[in-house]
Amino acid sequence: MEVKPGRLKGILLLEPAVYSDARGFFMESYNAQMFSENGINYEFVQDNHSLSVQAGVLRGLHYQMNPMAQTKLVRVCSGAIYDVVVDIRKDSPTYGQWEAYILSEENKRQLLVPKGFAHGFCTLVANTQVLYKVDQYYSPEHDRGIIWNDPEIGIDWPISNPILSKKDQHHPLLREAEINF
Repeated sequence: MEVKPGRLKGILLLEPAVYSDARGFFMESYNAQMFSENGINYEFVQDNHSLSVQAGVLRGLHYQMNPMAQTKLVRVCSGAIYDVVVDIRKDSPTYGQWEAYILSEENKRQLLVPKGFAHGFCTLVANTQVLYKVDQYYSPEHDRGIIWNDPEIGIDWPISNPILSKKDQHHPLLREAEINF
């Protein structure tokens, strides 16, 4: 597995070794020992799985506040996403900055999103399935978000009119968001 640091401190792009032949492929998507050898020492406690039936579904930007803040390990098992992270650590020199990655069933990349980042993605093709591990359980009372098109963040999404949940339509701007890490 190759581990590449992102531009924003703490973000890691993981490229697993994939063994392919005429039958298909095999890869280890998670190996605690290998992760530990690469400095990734999280105890994941919950797996989440989403299906987005249409291309252009945007989910995010989501995060949980302390004491239930989550680190996420995200991968795509079917389809493709434009995966975005935003640094919302108020004491960080990159506060409010974002970066994006394409994760797909073809490239088999995984993205490690540590606590202190808002996370969201836009599906690039229909019937996209995203799996992600988290190191803290979901807590509705700690669940927060930032509006996907905050002009001060300026994310360059691949879509201008996404399909959003009612919840994601009403998130605040970053400067108005409740943040506690």
